[in-house]
Amino acid sequence: MRLADDRGSAVAEFTMVAGLLVVLVLSVIQLALALHVRATVADAAAEGARHASLVGSDAAAGVERTRDLITTAIGPHYAERVSASRATVAGLETIEIRVASPLPVFGLIGPTALEVRGHAPLESPG
Repeated sequence: MRLADDRGSAVAEFTMVAGLLVVLVLSVIQLALALHVRATVADAAAEGARHASLVGSDAAAGVERTRDLITTAIGPHYAERVSASRATVAGLETIEIRVASPLPVFGLIGPTALEVRGHAPLESPG
């Protein structure tokens, strides 16, 4: 049996579809933001490790460089936990910069923390 009057059904259908599209678009934007933060933090850790591995530089300079890059790009809240240590990677003495920062995910969905590491081989004079 078909109803004789279908007036108003287009408005209801549009409302349902528009709601789904808004959720989809916001999810894509949130994913892009999370990937941007991860890429920025990873690049800053690698750049900080390269800076710390230079002759005449030290681990504290690499940590400071990493913090400066993260603070400039995405804010100081993401640069609170930055540390440096020496490590051996593939038989080479390296400097490792480790950054632990929050990952901007809405609600409780996904990880709440992001940890990245950057390595660079230590330069030796001569």
